[in-house]
Amino acid sequence: MRELTQIRDAVIEALRQAGLTAEAAFPDRAAGKYPGAVATVAVGAAEGKALGFCGYLGELRDGSGRTHELYGKRLTGAVTVELRAERAADCEAGTEAASAALLEGLPEGIRPGELRWEGLAWERTTGMFLRRGQLGCEALFLAQAEEDGGVFLDFQLKGVLRA
Repeated sequence: MRELTQIRDAVIEALRQAGLTAEAAFPDRAAGKYPGAVATVAVGAAEGKALGFCGYLGELRDGSGRTHELYGKRLTGAVTVELRAERAADCEAGTEAASAALLEGLPEGIRPGELRWEGLAWERTTGMFLRRGQLGCEALFLAQAEEDGGVFLDFQLKGVLRA
């Protein structure tokens, strides 16, 4: 689901802006060695529903006077963040930075809910300290259709600029 990838990427970017090394939980390459804590991010179970009547929110006029139909949908889900570090102190510092980013640094389209962290644990398989967290959130996605209804753009996470 493309929307889940957008949520994951927005969380990764927020964590990076907070000074953490952050990656997708299931990268297509082998994990490297990082100084300090590294965060891995995945979006778990998500549930969606259309906003408005069948997703229709109304019309929007752009600066040139063209009319676009606006559609929306809302997803409720859980973002899992795992922090690993060779030192417990680095894992704890990473948890503080990640907490601030998850509760205050996400784009406007992601509304954070409850943030829960498990206790710090030693992970024998990686030889690192691990702290796992989960953020409940609600994400708002918007899409526009051209005036003639011929072109329908993909749903984009609200507050995230298109490349």
